[in-house]
Amino acid sequence: MYRDSVEDMNKKKNFKLSDWQDTKKNIKKSWRFLKNNKKSLILVIISSAIFMPMSIINPILSARMVLDLNGELYTDLLKVALFIFIVRIIEDILRFISRIVYEKFTTIVNYSIQKEVMLETFKLSTKCYDDSGTGMFIDRLRTDTSKIVNVFNDLANTIIELLTNIGILIVLFFINKIMFIFFIIVGIKSIIMEKRRTTRFYTCHAVIREIEENNTSLISELIRGARDIKILNATNIFMKKFDNRINEANNKRIELTVSDRKYYLFENVIDDLCEFLFFLLGVILVTNKLLLPANFVVLYMYKSRVNYLFSYFGFLIDHIKSFNLSATRVFEIIDGKKFTKEQFGDKKLDKINGNFEFRDVHFSYKENKEILHGISFKVKAHETVGFVGRSGSGKTTVFSLLNKLYDVDSGTILIDGNDINELTKDSIRNNISYISQNPYIFNLSIRDNLLLVKDKVTEKDMIKACKTAQLHDFIMSLPDGYDTIVGEGGVALSGGERQRLAIARALIKKTEIILFDEATSSLDNETQEKIRDSINNLKGKYTILIIAHRLSTIVNCDKIIMIDKGKIIATGTHQELMKNSKEYYKLYHAEEINRK
Repeated sequence: MYRDSVEDMNKKKNFKLSDWQDTKKNIKKSWRFLKNNKKSLILVIISSAIFMPMSIINPILSARMVLDLNGELYTDLLKVALFIFIVRIIEDILRFISRIVYEKFTTIVNYSIQKEVMLETFKLSTKCYDDSGTGMFIDRLRTDTSKIVNVFNDLANTIIELLTNIGILIVLFFINKIMFIFFIIVGIKSIIMEKRRTTRFYTCHAVIREIEENNTSLISELIRGARDIKILNATNIFMKKFDNRINEANNKRIELTVSDRKYYLFENVIDDLCEFLFFLLGVILVTNKLLLPANFVVLYMYKSRVNYLFSYFGFLIDHIKSFNLSATRVFEIIDGKKFTKEQFGDKKLDKINGNFEFRDVHFSYKENKEILHGISFKVKAHETVGFVGRSGSGKTTVFSLLNKLYDVDSGTILIDGNDINELTKDSIRNNISYISQNPYIFNLSIRDNLLLVKDKVTEKDMIKACKTAQLHDFIMSLPDGYDTIVGEGGVALSGGERQRLAIARALIKKTEIILFDEATSSLDNETQEKIRDSINNLKGKYTILIIAHRLSTIVNCDKIIMIDKGKIIATGTHQELMKNSKEYYKLYHAEEINRK
């Protein structure tokens, strides 16, 4: 990820004319977010453009006031002052209007971009999250989307300022050609110095961006894991990690600041020298009657604007480079060019029977580290099947592949005889409920957590699902009942309550296939008995797969599949495995001994 970041910054630093094609392409991509609000953008640009002629005229009028004052032409001075006052009032009003319009414009457009990036982030393959972490996606969602919006206004203002200053330079050419040449030389100096500064800036900024992305991931993890950190009494250890990360970023920022300050110190000294040379040259020209004193005053009024003229070329390139970088980072997510997206077929199944099959399935999370080694098995509709095996044997991976969270390396997974790769996303995930070992509960009310899977559900069906999951009585004991906010990750609930809420959520979804991934592991024996009874009540109505933390949970399954090191080593009922599988027999009796 670091190399990618530095490479992006190097591209930004070494901007070439050919990169205008990238700019054109990125603007075209971004325009679809802006076109619905283009009237607001045009209004902002027009109001900014009105300021352009005033920026050219104001110095001349100010010089005229100085001359009127020296000539004691007080009436003329007041007329000019009144005119400038009226113009500036109009300018202030226009700025006020354009600012409000611009804020509304940026808010709406930024939301549109963030919404699409968020939607496309959900479409990314699970492997992208595994490889990249969340910090990078959060940074792109928050920072880069706003830069895309802002750049259109920044570009418009920069171009207007550039044209304004070019207009001033043309005026200077007609006032005095010697001074015109002097300003050109000063401008070339500014271009050379700015190029040296930006080269250093972008190199250092690339490292800072990388560190900040990592820091975002760390901070997210620290906040989400705050409860466990307290339990582990590991605050000091994690704070050391936090300090190291923050200090690293701060040191880079200080390095960048020192580099910038050195540059600005040198530039200020050079600018002061140029200021002195300006007055020296002006005195020489006025003394030799090559320049009128009045025109010298006008030149002085224009001086600061002309000094910034060539800087605006740099600002323009900076805005373009910044836009290209942010647009590239955002559209890498939207277009899926860098981050692979989940691939689904176009075959739609509104309702499935619940039959599925694994045929010689091989899978690895990372290259050369295969987890499943050619497993094959069948599950009939409405069967209840248990999966057992040691931790890391591949049981949860089977469930992840059935949900198509990952794609198999080779082999085939069939649902009702249909290749899973040919089915639409809704055909798969609307017909499968997955209750994980550590279900994520959102910082919403219990009711809203239940409605996430089905927004139109009656109160009766909601209560029925919660009663089946042995959760209703607990909910009714809470002050706000079903409207109780459970906190981020369901922190206000116990582990067993979170799992029962997840089970209720799955029952509301009413899918043909229900996967229990050690979903009773955090429950006490009494509640586990009740959940087991609930699962038994579902038998024959749904296809149920259970990864068992306790073998007692699956003794009544129609079939039990034992997996070891990514291979199926035994299949049968509980009684059959007790007779024919030494591994299962040992595992079951070890649990019996522990239970006693």
